[in-house]
Amino acid sequence: MSTTVFDVLRSKIEADMSSATEFLGNGGAKDFAQYKEITGMLRGLISCLNHVNDLSRNYLDDDDND
Repeated sequence: MSTTVFDVLRSKIEADMSSATEFLGNGGAKDFAQYKEITGMLRGLISCLNHVNDLSRNYLDDDDND
C-alpha cells in the first residue's frame, strides 16, 4: 500500500509528540509556564492526530463505497 498524505501527517504529528514528551521527561521545562505550554501543545497535537485519523477513516470508507 502506498503512503498517503494521512500517513505523512500522522508520522509528523507523532514525531512532534514524541519530541515534546521526551523534552518534558528529561526535565526540559525551565518553569511551570513552559511546562504548561508544552502540555498544551501535546493536547493540541493529540487533537490533530485524532482529526487526521477520523479523516483518513472517512476517506477510506468513501473509497470502499465507490
